[in-house]
Amino acid sequence: MNRIIQLLTNSYNTLRSQHPIVNSLLVGTVLARAASSMSMPFLAIYLSKTTSMSAVMIGLVIGAGSLAGMFGGFIGGALSDRFGRRVIMMAALFGWVFAFVGFSIFKTPLIIMLLNMVNGLCRSFYEPVSQALMADLTPKERRFQMFSLRYLAINIGVAVGPLLGAYFGMRSGTTPFLITGFIYFIYAVVLYGLLMTFGIKQIEGDKKPKVTITATWHVIRKDVTLRYYLIGGIIGAIGYSQMTVTLSQYVNNSVANGVTLFALLMSVNAIVVVAFQLPLAKWAEKRSPLVAITAGNILFALGDIGFAFSWNAVTFLLSMAVFTLGEVLNFPSSNLLVDELAPDEMRGAYYGAQSFNSLGFFLGPWVGGMLLMYFGGATLFTVMAVITVMSTSFYRFGMRRFERS
Repeated sequence: MNRIIQLLTNSYNTLRSQHPIVNSLLVGTVLARAASSMSMPFLAIYLSKTTSMSAVMIGLVIGAGSLAGMFGGFIGGALSDRFGRRVIMMAALFGWVFAFVGFSIFKTPLIIMLLNMVNGLCRSFYEPVSQALMADLTPKERRFQMFSLRYLAINIGVAVGPLLGAYFGMRSGTTPFLITGFIYFIYAVVLYGLLMTFGIKQIEGDKKPKVTITATWHVIRKDVTLRYYLIGGIIGAIGYSQMTVTLSQYVNNSVANGVTLFALLMSVNAIVVVAFQLPLAKWAEKRSPLVAITAGNILFALGDIGFAFSWNAVTFLLSMAVFTLGEVLNFPSSNLLVDELAPDEMRGAYYGAQSFNSLGFFLGPWVGGMLLMYFGGATLFTVMAVITVMSTSFYRFGMRRFERS
């Protein structure tokens, strides 16, 4: 009990010591993720019930958002370095308002696909730019803690959102889309006021170098260390993406009441993140990011092995808990690696380059589906365990390159 009180006290002190804009972005992250996860996880069900789209078309519509986001993060990050964080963040937030209101109005497949691409672009614009702004306002020695709090905020929102979606009747109505759009609108207005109140122009700098997208692409293309990190992230994403796609099918075919069990697995994922984020962040911030990523990937692999050989609900739930511990260690640490690598004037572009990890989230379900179909779940998750561990090597190659430069 004393340990929990101490952790909560330390977290409170951390929040008090941070810039007000950083704290407002953390609160906004909870609200934004809760709003989007109130509607987006149910999009496939919504489209199947309210439109004449086939399952293949629905998959294409939903996948279009990830593909758009893969390229959008780099562009948005580079634009934020050139024009400022405020402009890009506001454009993304108001773009979200347009997209979610559009989901509630239009039923034409092409228009819905375009709206989902706008949604993917807005996410890929907003995420790296908000990370870059938070890093701008946080001393380097406290950035890992900040990234951990941000990841905690994301998971609090994701844990709450689907429950709200179910409450508001996502399966049959458009209300959650309208509520999501309204929340993004209010958040955009409030955030704009805070940015102006606390002097965003001074934070961004009046004499900020003008960074072009072309120049940024050339720098990143020549940055071998970043390329190693991106390859490691893409490979890791192929393994991680199985948790939300092929795992549901495997669980449904492996145990009785598989759909209910998968819902419980998602709840365990959120609960473990919220419960262990702060203590594991304390452990990881005393070590190098590479150590935390290595430990995280080992836990990912152990979770995958657990999935491969689970035979009942208890073993699946334990495997998910182990898998999620890897997630808690891996994601904030990979952000910190890129932060250490990025020049101050190009931080947005470097964070944006991480959106290329979406290639792994696009390829992962396809590769995993093929393995599940032809070889079964045990082979699928065993192979993914090996792939996840392999991704560590690319982070190590990148770190060695960075230390020699």
